[in-house]
Amino acid sequence: MKTERPELTIFSTSTDGTPEYAGRIRRAFEEHLEKNGLRLTGQRRRIFEYLLTADRHVSLQDIYRSLRKHGIGRVTVFRTLKMLEAARLVDHVTAAGGTSRFEMKLARPHHDHLICVGCGAIVEVRWPDLEKIQEKICRGLGFQIAWHRHEVFGRCRACEAKP
Repeated sequence: MKTERPELTIFSTSTDGTPEYAGRIRRAFEEHLEKNGLRLTGQRRRIFEYLLTADRHVSLQDIYRSLRKHGIGRVTVFRTLKMLEAARLVDHVTAAGGTSRFEMKLARPHHDHLICVGCGAIVEVRWPDLEKIQEKICRGLGFQIAWHRHEVFGRCRACEAKP
C-alpha cells in the first residue's frame, strides 16, 4: 500500500489563503447558486469550505471521509464537486491511479501538474516558455484556445532513486 506524501507546490500566489481570496471565492459560489436557482445548503457549504482550506489536491473520497460524520453522503460530495466545476471554481487533476483530485481554481494562475505514478505526489508547475510556444502554434493554425490542461505522468526524484 502506498503511503501518502505531502504535495509540493512550486509556486504560490498572493491570493491563496488570504481572507480576501476566501471572501471573493465564497461570493462567486453564492452568485453561481443564486443564478441557477440553487440554495447554499449546510452540506454544500461544508464541502466548499473543505476545498477552500485544503492544502493539497483532494479526492472525492478524501472529502467524503472527512465530512461523513456531518451526515454528508458520497453522492452529495459528487454532485457538489460537479456543480463547483461547472461554476469554474474547482478543477480536477487526474491522479496516478486514474481518479480525480480537486483543487480551487478561481483567481489562481494557470499551472500544470507533474504526477508521480510511484507515490502519487502531484507537483504544480508553471512553464511560461511552453505557454508561448503553444499560443504561437495555435495562432498560426487559426485555432482559438478556450482552455487546456497539461498533466505529465512519471516518477518523482524520490521514487526514481528507490531500487
